[in-house]
Amino acid sequence: MQSNDDRHTLMVADHGVNPAPMTADNNAVATLRRQRGHSSAASAWHDVLIWCGIPVFVVLLIRIVLIGCYVIPSGSMRDTIQPGDRVATSKLAPSIDGLHRGDIIVFDDPSHWLSQEDRGALGGDYLIKRLIGLPGDVVECDGAGEPIRINGVAVDERAYLRDGVEPSAFAFRVEVSAGHVFVMGDNRANSADSRYHQDDSEHGLVPIKNIVGVAVARYWPIARIGTLNSHHDTFAAVPSGQHNGN
Repeated sequence: MQSNDDRHTLMVADHGVNPAPMTADNNAVATLRRQRGHSSAASAWHDVLIWCGIPVFVVLLIRIVLIGCYVIPSGSMRDTIQPGDRVATSKLAPSIDGLHRGDIIVFDDPSHWLSQEDRGALGGDYLIKRLIGLPGDVVECDGAGEPIRINGVAVDERAYLRDGVEPSAFAFRVEVSAGHVFVMGDNRANSADSRYHQDDSEHGLVPIKNIVGVAVARYWPIARIGTLNSHHDTFAAVPSGQHNGN
């Protein structure tokens, strides 16, 4: 006859060799745990994508809609902007705040000006100049040693002209037509600007529709980071032109 101890030993041995099968309830619990594990991993990846994707989307949106970035290829805007400088433009400024004399604008090449300018670095067929005349303005100069006049008022441009450079080495007179602006470089001795293109299809003027932004800051090189001055006060005494509309 088996003792109680023998029976207990046999029961323990049998349980180890042939354990009781897992019930349906246990199967369901295990499956639920696996599903929760997969769900947690998927949720974690979803959160990562959201938190990484939103900043990237915001940056792209700002870059596409609000801000333009350009590398300056030539010396036509010295000493305000040097070759190799990187500038940021406001794409909304022309439509929200309007255009003003003195604005530094980036615009799409109106009539093959780039055949006389360095190509490529600004990206596409873009140029950068200072806006001097608005629609309806009469911009003129009597030649070397004489100031630029806008609507009969002489303008003192020393605040932004490169040192030692004349406002214009030659005489000219231009009436700015509706929907256009007249532009000049700050380095007048090395700027193929509106003065030099009066025989082209736009008569040297830049269509306002070609303007892609107003330059507001320099972000490279680090030593020259800062805002760009439009010097609107230089033109404070200039009266409105004959049809100062866009």
